[in-house]
Amino acid sequence: MTLSHVKIVGSGLIGTSIGLGLALKGVGVTMSDSDSRAAGLAQDLIKSPSSAPIDLVIFATPIGALNSVLDSESLANPKAGFIDIGSVKSKVKVEVSTSNLDLKRFLPTHPMAGREVGGAESARADLFQGRPWIIDAQGVDADVVAAGVELIELLGAHQIDLDSASHDKAVALVSHLPQLVASLLAKQLGGAEEGWLDLAGAGLRDTTRIAGSDSKLWREIITANSKALSPLLKSLQGDLTALIASLEDEEVVSDFIEAGQKGRARIPGKHGGKAREYTYLPIVIEDKPGQLAALFDECADASVNVEDLTIEHSPGQFTGLITLALSKADAVTLAEHLRSNGWSVHSPRS
Repeated sequence: MTLSHVKIVGSGLIGTSIGLGLALKGVGVTMSDSDSRAAGLAQDLIKSPSSAPIDLVIFATPIGALNSVLDSESLANPKAGFIDIGSVKSKVKVEVSTSNLDLKRFLPTHPMAGREVGGAESARADLFQGRPWIIDAQGVDADVVAAGVELIELLGAHQIDLDSASHDKAVALVSHLPQLVASLLAKQLGGAEEGWLDLAGAGLRDTTRIAGSDSKLWREIITANSKALSPLLKSLQGDLTALIASLEDEEVVSDFIEAGQKGRARIPGKHGGKAREYTYLPIVIEDKPGQLAALFDECADASVNVEDLTIEHSPGQFTGLITLALSKADAVTLAEHLRSNGWSVHSPRS
């Protein structure tokens, strides 16, 4: 099938991002929300009206609000297909099964994408590019599955088939547990002296980034998936207890760090592919306007692809350290190019 008109119920970050992405592909989009201001902002951003019948209704509401819209939307759009984008699937399927919506017309899905900031104002049309998008197609009508698959393709995501129970266990590990760990770590900063926090570098910022997420959203997700999260938290608690008991034993600490290295190495690289082994190129720059832009102009001139970067700079420091992550060949090429143009480049490292 070819989607011509999609209704999105929920005008937050995910719903509005879906709408923006579909509008770029010429699909008509109608936004809806219990908050008329949010719906109005989302619709104004998307600007993709349509008078065609609605092909697909996307529930992009918080988990707790889904029950309030299931019956009304199924009655208003009897010929449409329905999907949701919630972070927990088993609870959602139970709620749909007790509504007027036929489970065969409902495709549970979950795009593995988001930001630590919410709302329509934070939406991005490219939010789903290259990201996994999980579907549970068991027992769902073929035309509804086809509409869901087309949606995923239009938004540049890649489909992963996973039953709802397995999904909930998987996201507990790769999404919900990291949120709780980040929040727990950030909580420890509450009583710290301000001067100490001035010393914070990329490590602390990276590991606490998602601690800035919406507490109202996450309280629903965590409680809805508590059954899958509980054993993971107990395992974490056991490891932490063992580490505390052996902090003075260098071998135990070393084994702990190495186990973390092995676990991290299992995380796939971009787009779910094999993790890349980058070469890191340190560059010292002056703390003055335009330096970062000039550096990236040099990267473009050298025709190299920068995969990632970190910036280290303390308050009052006249220089900063930028470390670029590149392929080994690109790191060598860029190092030679920058040195020839007077940049302070240091030896690449693996």
